[in-house]
Amino acid sequence: MTVDGVHESSVLDPLDRQIVHGLVTDPRIPFAKLGAVLGVSEQTVARRYRSLRGRGILHISGLVNAVPLGSTRWMLRLGSTPDKALRLAESLARLPDVSWVALLATGSEVTCVSRPRTAEQRDALLLNILPRASQVTRLNAYEIIHRFPLEEEWPRFGGLLTAEQRAALGSSTRSIADPVGPDEPMDLSSADEAMLALLSRDGRASYARIAAETGWSPTRAARRMAELVEAGVLYFDLDFAIERMGYAVRASLWLRTRPADLHAVGTAVAAFPETAFAAATTGATNLIASIVCRDTAHLYRYVTERLGSLDGITDVEVTPSLRVFKQAQALMGADRIALVPPERRS
Repeated sequence: MTVDGVHESSVLDPLDRQIVHGLVTDPRIPFAKLGAVLGVSEQTVARRYRSLRGRGILHISGLVNAVPLGSTRWMLRLGSTPDKALRLAESLARLPDVSWVALLATGSEVTCVSRPRTAEQRDALLLNILPRASQVTRLNAYEIIHRFPLEEEWPRFGGLLTAEQRAALGSSTRSIADPVGPDEPMDLSSADEAMLALLSRDGRASYARIAAETGWSPTRAARRMAELVEAGVLYFDLDFAIERMGYAVRASLWLRTRPADLHAVGTAVAAFPETAFAAATTGATNLIASIVCRDTAHLYRYVTERLGSLDGITDVEVTPSLRVFKQAQALMGADRIALVPPERRS
């Protein structure tokens, strides 16, 4: 089967991986620039990108970082009766300020990340919606107090490019690890919100499309986007269907470290190639990480060899994801990104 002239495959070829690295480095990089760096035409890059999206392998979205707006991020671990866990995960995935919704392999636990924009939204979820949900039997909330930057963002394909190509693209670390925002929380206008809503659906939306959505000129749209990115309010993220990239295991790590070793361990965990996210938190465990492995044997080596080599870890729990319902922004099907949310299909 082909999609837009490209053979349907569950594993990316070398050019696909190089294009993915370029997009990880700069999600809004012009295709002409990326093509020039990789030595292919702009049309080839555009065609490959459309194929990756069409096959449900990747999705680019613009996201709001609530920290510069005066809010915080939370990792939630919810207990449920096994017969209601699926419904709980599906309900959480529909909430706009909730991301990374996963049903754990235990079958009775759901995890998610809450990104409330205001204290009122935080309290509504943690103190009202979830405690009253009949599916929820246990709620553990971990406030994310420090995000460890990755040396290179997952899937870490930078090694497929030459040193000259990597230099031309720039750094591939796009983490929003504890950005320094404005002195005072920023207020967003209705036009700002319209732009952010559009970018959440398509992080590569053109300035002309943004202008049509907001009533601004394309020049003003570009300037305002740059201002929000500079302030740390807006950032761009890539969602991946890891199964279609040759990876079978996604897992969460719940680590307890000695306080004096927390930063060193977190920094080391963030440097491992399998690590997609690592953060220090409040709660019973003080370090959480999300990892991606080829298979269970790879997961075993990660735990025994990589984690086992670190001093300062006193306890670790590994919880593989049975199914992911939502990533940073994209809803997930069985093994691919659902480009159109199920509730919006006609």
